[in-house]
Amino acid sequence: MKKRTLKQMLVVAMGFAILSNTAVVHPAIAAADAYEIQVPSQPAWGYFADSYKTNSGDNQSVESNAALGTLSEFLKLWTPGSTWNNGTKLQEDVLNYNIQYVVDLAATRTAADEELAYLVDRRGQTYSAVEGLGALTDVYRELSKTTTSIDGVAADATTKKYDDEDSTNKGGDSESSLGKMVDLIGVVRGNYASTNPSKTFFQYMRPYRWVNMQEGTNDNRIVVPTLVPAISTTPEKDGGFPSGHTNASYLASLSLAYAVPERYQELLTRASEMGDSRIVSGMHSPLDVMGGRVLATALAAATLADPDNAELKRQAYDQAHDILLKETGTAEDRFADYEQNKADYMQRLTYGFKQIGDTTKPMIVPQDAEVLLETRLPYLSDEQRREVLATTGLESGYPLLDDPEGWGRLNLFEAANGYGAFSGNVTVNMDAAQGGFNAEDLWRNDISGAGKLIKQGSGKLALAGNSTYTGGTELAAGTLEAQSAAAFGMGNVVNGGTIIESVEGPRLLTIGGDFTQAANSVLEIGVTGADDGIEVAGKLQAGGTLRVNFVDGYEFEKRDLTLITGGSIEGKFDKLEVVGMSGDYSAKLKYESGKIVLALSEKK
Repeated sequence: MKKRTLKQMLVVAMGFAILSNTAVVHPAIAAADAYEIQVPSQPAWGYFADSYKTNSGDNQSVESNAALGTLSEFLKLWTPGSTWNNGTKLQEDVLNYNIQYVVDLAATRTAADEELAYLVDRRGQTYSAVEGLGALTDVYRELSKTTTSIDGVAADATTKKYDDEDSTNKGGDSESSLGKMVDLIGVVRGNYASTNPSKTFFQYMRPYRWVNMQEGTNDNRIVVPTLVPAISTTPEKDGGFPSGHTNASYLASLSLAYAVPERYQELLTRASEMGDSRIVSGMHSPLDVMGGRVLATALAAATLADPDNAELKRQAYDQAHDILLKETGTAEDRFADYEQNKADYMQRLTYGFKQIGDTTKPMIVPQDAEVLLETRLPYLSDEQRREVLATTGLESGYPLLDDPEGWGRLNLFEAANGYGAFSGNVTVNMDAAQGGFNAEDLWRNDISGAGKLIKQGSGKLALAGNSTYTGGTELAAGTLEAQSAAAFGMGNVVNGGTIIESVEGPRLLTIGGDFTQAANSVLEIGVTGADDGIEVAGKLQAGGTLRVNFVDGYEFEKRDLTLITGGSIEGKFDKLEVVGMSGDYSAKLKYESGKIVLALSEKK
C-alpha cells in the first residue's frame, strides 16, 4: 500500500445549498460553501500508520510512543501524578460524569448483564468477538479451533480468586482450515497492540477505586460480584485508561470484519458490546472504553495497511469466502436487528458526554484509515473511501476524541453505510462479475451535499437514506434501487440502465428535478399499495421499458392506477411489462395531463 507524503492533500470543494431551516447537514461538513478532506499534519510522534511499532513499555513519552500521542487528548482532562492515586483532575465535570456513569449503571444492571460482563472478562477476546459472525459463530470456532474452557459463570466465582491455570482460552490454530484468518487476528493483536504502556503512562484509576476513595471504603460495591475476586491487589500496576479488553475486542472484530465484510456492522456492534460490558462490570469507565476503541482503530488500520501484511490479509479474506461463508451455521444471531445495532453503537461512541471543545472543526481522516473499508467498499478507490470516512465522521468537541490525526472521530458503522455527503461528482463503478459487494450493495445514509452520483458498471447499488444532495443522479449502467422516498436527493435523474422503485409502504419516490429515461433502459415500479408510484417535480422524458411489479401478488381495488406524476410529460415508454399480477387482466398505459396511469381490464 502506498504511503502518503507529508505534503499530500486531497482537497474537495463542496457547495452545499441549505434547503430549509430543518435541513440536516452532516456533522462532517464544516461550512455551507466549502469542505476539505485532507491528510492531517504529522504529529510529534509521527503518523500512527508509520510509527505504530513505537508502542512499547520502553517509550513513555507522548513524543516517543504513537499510542500515547493518539490518546494524549486525555491529558486535557487529567494530569497523571507521581503514583497511581495522586493525579489531578483538569476537567472535574467530565471526569466526575465518567465515574458516576459507572455507579448509575451498577444500580440498574440485570443478572443477564452481569453474566455477559463475567464472560467477556474471563474468556479470550477473540473467542468472544466471533459472536459478531452470527449464525456462523460455532462454525468459525470449530474450523479455526478457537476455544475456551469457560462455558458459564463458575459456581464459586464470588469467592475464589481467578487463576489462569483453572481455564484455557485459545484464539485459534494457524494449521486449521481457517489458519490465515487466525493469523490475521494474531498479527493485528500482535506485539505492538498492548494497552499496558498507556496504562502505565496515564495512571488513571479504575472506577471502583475512585468510588472507594470517595466513600472511604473497600467493599468494591460497583464491581459485579462474580468478578470481585479478579480485582488486582497491585493498583500501581492496574491502571484503568485505556481499557485493554476493549482494545483487544475491537482488534479481533476489525480483523474479522476485514475478512468477512458481510458482517462488518454486526462485528463492530459486538466489539462495542464487549467494551460496554467493561463498564457494566465496574472494571472500567466510559473514557477507558472510548480510549480502547480509539487505540484499536488506529492499530488495526496501521497493521492492515502495513505492506508486510498484504498477502496475509488477502489469504484471510479468501479463506473466509472460499470456506467459512460456504458453511451453514445454526448459532443464534444476536445482532440481526440493524436498527438496534446502530442505536447501540452510536450511543457507545460518546456515552452521553457533552461537547467541551470546538464543535466546528472540519473532519480529517488519518493516513491509511481507508484500509478499514477496503473489503467493505471494494468498488471505491482509496481516495473515495477517505471521502466516505470524512463524510460520516463525528462532530468535533467531544472529550478525548479530537486527536490530531482524526482516529477518535471515525464512525466505522456509518462509513459501512456509504457516503454521508457528495462534495462533487461521485462515480461508482461496480462489476457484478467480481461478486460480493461489487455485485450488490446498500447505502443507508442520508446523503447531503451539492454533488452528483454517477453509477457505472454492471452491479446493483441500493439507496435507502432520506437524502438531500442536489447534484443529481445519473445511472450510466447496471442497476440503481430506491428504497426510500428521497433516495435520489433533490436533483435530476437520468436512467441509462435499470432503476427500481421499491419504497416501502404507501409512499411515492420523489424525483426533485427532471427524470429522463433513455431507450433500452428500464424503470421498474414496485406496487404494494394504491398510493405507490413516482412523483417527478420537473419534466418526465419517457422512453425504454416501464415494468410494473405487483409485489407479492398485490391486488388493488381501483382499475386505474396512477404510476407516475410529473410537472410535464414528454414522449412515451416504448414497452410495458406487468409482472406479479393476480387475475386475468389486460394492461395498457394512459397518458393524461401530468400523469401516467396503468389501466387494467378483465380479459373476455
